[in-house]
Amino acid sequence: MKLCLIQMDIAWGDPEANRRQLDGVLAAAEKSDLYVLPEMFTTGFATLPGARVEQEPCATLAWMQRKAAELDAAIAGSVALELTGKGKCVNRFYFVYPDGRYLQYDKRHLFGYGGEGERFSAGDRRVVAEFRGVRFLLAVCYDLRFPVWLRNRDDYDAILFVANWPDARRFAWDTLLRARAIENTCYVAGVNRVGQDPACDYSGGTAFIGPYGETLSQVPDRQADIIYGEVDLEHLADYHSKFPALEDADDFVIR
Repeated sequence: MKLCLIQMDIAWGDPEANRRQLDGVLAAAEKSDLYVLPEMFTTGFATLPGARVEQEPCATLAWMQRKAAELDAAIAGSVALELTGKGKCVNRFYFVYPDGRYLQYDKRHLFGYGGEGERFSAGDRRVVAEFRGVRFLLAVCYDLRFPVWLRNRDDYDAILFVANWPDARRFAWDTLLRARAIENTCYVAGVNRVGQDPACDYSGGTAFIGPYGETLSQVPDRQADIIYGEVDLEHLADYHSKFPALEDADDFVIR
């Protein structure tokens, strides 16, 4: 399966401008099975008081459904969304199928250091999306630091991480992407942004990592660009048969 990972600069609080930008990016990209966009790709990391979030019904979800149908592919990325009548926001990761169906994952680990927990509510459910024979665990930014939540229970082949991960902690991003691939013997697609918002500077680091922890492709730093990666299930099965580390893993109870 071919993945297209999109590293972009996000216009602060302007969903319409960001969707227009992506119209052009998607039209120019090579044909892929799955297109992955960053965290909060229509607004930026909207945790500051007064920062714009989207409202239900979500215009960006409708846009993702149209694009998935046009491209005959899946599209994935997270949206800052205020839930109607519930007085709360969620950081919602949508995985949209070509026929308009979608799965959603609400970010489990909210970034308290950045104020996310003051405006957003955390999810409580892991979500695995299966598409064209490949199983993807959905994860958002700060989730990357919590390996128990992400432990492979032989229920996925790859992890999708979408992020607004600042340059100040870039070393952790690069290191933990590889660590999550190695310990879970899986592919990892990490999609980060570039540019600036009112609080942070972002240098990117979007990368596609193999199950040995090897970097298979990576976008140049501070550059809005795309890369491609191939999830090879035969290669993954061969690796697991030769090195069945998951069979020796500890059991965890997630509270």
